[in-house]
Amino acid sequence: MSPLSGIRIVDLTAILMGPYATQFLADYGADVVKVESMQGDLVRDIGPMRSPQMGPIFLNVNRSKRSIAVDLKTPEGRGLLLDLCRDADVLVYNIRPAAMARLGLSYEEVASVNPRIIYAGCYGYGQDGPYAANPAYDDLIQGGACLPYLYATASGQEPRYVPAALADRIVGLTILSGILAALVARNTTGEGQRVDVPMFETMVNVIMSDHLGGLTFEEPLDDGGYHRQMARDRRPYKTSDGYVCALIYTDKHWRRFLDAVGYGDRMDTDPRYATFTARTANIDTIYAELTEIFLSRTSAEWVDLFNEIDVPVMWMHDFRSVLEDEHLQAVGFFRKIDHPTEGRLTSMANPVKLSATPVAEPRPVPRLGEQTVEILQSLGRSQDEIDSLIDRKIVRAAAPEPSGGAVAPARHANRQ
Repeated sequence: MSPLSGIRIVDLTAILMGPYATQFLADYGADVVKVESMQGDLVRDIGPMRSPQMGPIFLNVNRSKRSIAVDLKTPEGRGLLLDLCRDADVLVYNIRPAAMARLGLSYEEVASVNPRIIYAGCYGYGQDGPYAANPAYDDLIQGGACLPYLYATASGQEPRYVPAALADRIVGLTILSGILAALVARNTTGEGQRVDVPMFETMVNVIMSDHLGGLTFEEPLDDGGYHRQMARDRRPYKTSDGYVCALIYTDKHWRRFLDAVGYGDRMDTDPRYATFTARTANIDTIYAELTEIFLSRTSAEWVDLFNEIDVPVMWMHDFRSVLEDEHLQAVGFFRKIDHPTEGRLTSMANPVKLSATPVAEPRPVPRLGEQTVEILQSLGRSQDEIDSLIDRKIVRAAAPEPSGGAVAPARHANRQ
C-alpha cells in the first residue's frame, strides 16, 4: 500500500506548478488523471526530445499519471470533466478562477456533482485584491517577491531572475500540502472544501520571512533585509582550482576553522570574530578575508579539511558532475528507466521516504491522450460513443505505440 492508494486526482494543471504537485500525489499512489487540452500541455514541447511532445521537462514532472485530452470549451467536454469529478477525491487546477468559472467549472458547479471533492487551485494572485484577474508566471512572481532586487543588492549587478522555476516549484509544494491537509480534514468532517494557493502571496511569505528584518517592528528598526544573506561575498569560494561551498557558522565552526588555517587566536584577539552578533555585523569584511584564504588550497583539499574538522562543506556541482555525486549515487537518486516510446532515460527518485507506506513504483510518463479510451471506458462510454467523441474532436486519443516500442528519431523542439 502506498499512502494515497485509492485516492483519485483529476489533474487540470499544465506547465510546472500544478504538475509538480500532482507528480508527488502520483508518487504517493494516487490515481492522477491528467486532463490536457487537445494541443497538450505546453511543456511537452520544450527542450530536446526523441518524439514529438515528449520533452525532458514534461518527462520530469508527469510520471505515473494517465493522460486524457479533452476540449473543455464544448458542452460534451465539460460534461466528461464533471463525470470524472463525480467519483474523484481532488480536482487540481492552475488557471485563473475566473477562467474556471467561464468553463462552467467553478467550485459550486463541481461541488454540486460531488460535495466531498477537494477543489484545489494554485494561480497568480489572491482573488480579493486588485491583481486578481492578472496573468502570472514564475518570472513575474519572482520580481514581485523581491528576488531580482535581492540579487542586484547582493551582487552589485543588474537585477535578474533565479535561473530556475523557483516560484512554480515552491507554490507546487504549497498546494500539495494544502491538498493533503484538506484530505485529512475530510476524514474527520466527511466534507470537501475549496483550497486556494496564490503564487504572489506564497512567495512573498517565503522571501520576506528572511528579509522583513527590522520592518517587522513598529516603529521599524531598519530598512529590512538579512545582512548575511545579502553580503556581496556570500557565494561559493574560489579555490586554487575551482570553487567550493562552505558555511562557517557557529562559534565551534569558527574555532575549528581558524585553528586549522593557523589563526587559532583570532576569536580571542579580534572582536569582529568573537561572537555570532559581531561576525554578522562585520560579515562583509569577514567574507572578504575568507575569499583570500580559500585561494590557498584546492577544492578537494578544502572538502577533506572541512569534513575532518566537521564544518559544513559541499562541492559546487554543474549539471554533469551532480549526476556523478557519490551521495546521490549511493541513495539511488538518479535512476535509469526504460520508457515504452522514449527509450533509456535518466529519472529522479522522489526524495521522500516513508517506512510503512512507501512511494509507489513509477509508471511511464504518458503520451498525449494515451489513456483517453480507457478513461472513457471507465466512465461507462461504449466504443461507438468513444469513436464519435474522437471523430468530432471532443477528445483526442494517442496513436498506438510504434511496433515493439521503437523510439522515433531524435529531434529538438524550437519552442523555448
